Amino acid sequence: MEFRYLGNSGLKVSAISYGNWITHGSQVEEDAAKACVARALDLGITTFDTADVYAGTRAEAVMGRALAGVRRESYEIFTKVFWPTGPGPNDRGLSRKHIMHSIDASLQRLNVEYVDLYQAHRFDYETPLEETMVAFADIVRRGKALYIGVSEWTAEQIDAGATLARELHVPFVSNQPQYSMLWRVIEEKVIPASRVNGMSQIVWSPIAQGVLTGKYLPGQPPPDGSRATDELSGKNFIARWMSDDVLTRVQRLAPIAAQAGLSMAQLAIAWVLQNDNVASAIVGATRPGQLDDNVKGVGVTLEPAVMKAIDDVLEGAIVRDPAKTESPPTRP
Repeated sequence: MEFRYLGNSGLKVSAISYGNWITHGSQVEEDAAKACVARALDLGITTFDTADVYAGTRAEAVMGRALAGVRRESYEIFTKVFWPTGPGPNDRGLSRKHIMHSIDASLQRLNVEYVDLYQAHRFDYETPLEETMVAFADIVRRGKALYIGVSEWTAEQIDAGATLARELHVPFVSNQPQYSMLWRVIEEKVIPASRVNGMSQIVWSPIAQGVLTGKYLPGQPPPDGSRATDELSGKNFIARWMSDDVLTRVQRLAPIAAQAGLSMAQLAIAWVLQNDNVASAIVGATRPGQLDDNVKGVGVTLEPAVMKAIDDVLEGAIVRDPAKTESPPTRP
């Protein structure tokens, strides 16, 4: 396993992180979830990502039980706050009230005294940013979180948050965006802003919800039991990649991967890790063997000719401007 610094901090994270967005507590039974976490540890993965909202808070609890008995200093646990975790008007967002309640609830579910990274799961347009950042600073000073990060913030939001973080002396070190060969939205503005502010990316969906493995074939129905058929595991999310045009282009990656001596999933992971602002790529798993495949994408250097071949094959399917594909983020 390769380890990279998270932003300008002294914290090292594994280049592959294990995440449980749509698996633990919903798609995968607990025994299977525990087996995946155990295999991740065996493979040298030390970084684990979750969130209070995943599986209606159940994912954090499963992660906590899966890591029970593991020496706390030997792994990094990340969680997030923003999305609703209850019916009340203060059970959501980045108000001081919700943040302070949520960190305590997350720590209890994870059965730990602190998280290594506490992340704002989205930007809150209804709460003053200063209120949010002061609450995060207080959590750090109380030892409940060691570092602060964000998820899916724009470059302008990152700049504003980083300015306040410096004033408050808060270790503001990371952004967690979607990033893959197909989804490159962060390259133009977010990554440059992050570099300036000493922040890294912890990217999610590096395999585009499984599309970049090549298992979905143009003109054919998705395989039974795959994510594209499961209403609870991101069917709506993956739909954006399920056109015959995209799937045909993805199939043309197979000989590129083979020539590089990689599976298509390994090629996808190696591709995101070529970006030196990416500290870690988050992968999920429904069975341990998937992790064995994924970790082989670490430590691979893709030659410029390979990177160009990937661009040539996918051009026309690559998303660089989110304004052309989805509405601006709003509060639930």
